[in-house]
Parts: sequence; C-alpha cells; structure tokens
Amino acid sequence: MLRIIAGSLKGRRLLTPKWEGLRPTSDKLRETLFNILALRVVDARVLDAYAGTGAIGIEALSRGAAHVTFVDDDPRAVKLINENLARCGQTNRYAIIRSQFGAKMPPSVASQRFDLVVLDPPYDEPDLAAAVMAAEPLVTTGGLVVLEHATRREPEPAAWLEPLRRVKSGDSTLTFFGARTKE
Repeated sequence: MLRIIAGSLKGRRLLTPKWEGLRPTSDKLRETLFNILALRVVDARVLDAYAGTGAIGIEALSRGAAHVTFVDDDPRAVKLINENLARCGQTNRYAIIRSQFGAKMPPSVASQRFDLVVLDPPYDEPDLAAAVMAAEPLVTTGGLVVLEHATRREPEPAAWLEPLRRVKSGDSTLTFFGARTKE
C-alpha cells in the first residue's frame, strides 16, 4: 500500500492496483521528487499524466497545489484515482480526465497551462520523446516537466525543453526539463 509522505494528508494510505501492468511510483521516489520540488508545488497548477493510482497528484494536493489534473486512459486507473481521492477526503481542487496523454488529448487538457507537468508513462513506452513533446505546450513559462522513466532509457530533449537535472534511484530516473532560452 502507498502512503502520502507529507503535507495536510500525511500518512494517508492509498489503494494500489489489483491488476498487472500498473507500476506506482514508490514512496521513496515520490519523496525524492517532492523534496526537489519543495515550494514550487505550493499554489501550483499540476498535471499528473499517466496518473495510475493518483499518488503523485494527491501528494501535490497534500503539499498545497492549487489544482491537479489527473490524466489516464485506463478506466480501472480512473476508478482507482477516484477511490484514492475519496479516501483522502478530497472533493475539489482536481479534475480527472480519461484520455491518452499526447496528441489526441481533449481540449479540456490541451487548452490549459500548468506550472508542473509530471509524466510517468509505462517503462516500456516506445517513445519517451513524444511524451515530453506533448507536455511542452502545456507548461507555463518558468514551469517544469518531470519525466519518470527506466534508468536504462534516456529521453531525447524536446524543441523548447532541455534536461536540467537527472536523479537516479535504482531502476528509476527522474529527468527534470525546463524551457530553453529562445534565441
């Protein structure tokens, strides 16, 4: 079972999937992520793409995010996110969108801008660069895109985003992207 690491929901336990193929971000890696993000989360608009259990977005809500949009295309994951939000007593400051992340996202996501976009695609996702490129137009000026991926795979930088930092933890790596200076 997962737990919320810090903030107003600290210690709350989250349900995990009862099916194969969903790999929740470990408590340790989520703690590392949010220690790095620290105050950037407070009052931020956050996109939790490939949301799975919703643990990353719920952690952001717990740490003071203004709003979190959860995106996942699996109906079981959408149900699980709803259940986890209910377990945590969350009734507002979020939206859940059942959709694939990428080129065919609904306007309700594609028209928004986020201070923080967290991408956690399946580790066997064939095109990590496509995920990062899909996030590019969604991030605000000065915002961050964070990609969780298998350490054995390095993502390609996108046109206007550049890798700023990589943090490795076992077979997982967090790559942080920021806006390139436009010349």
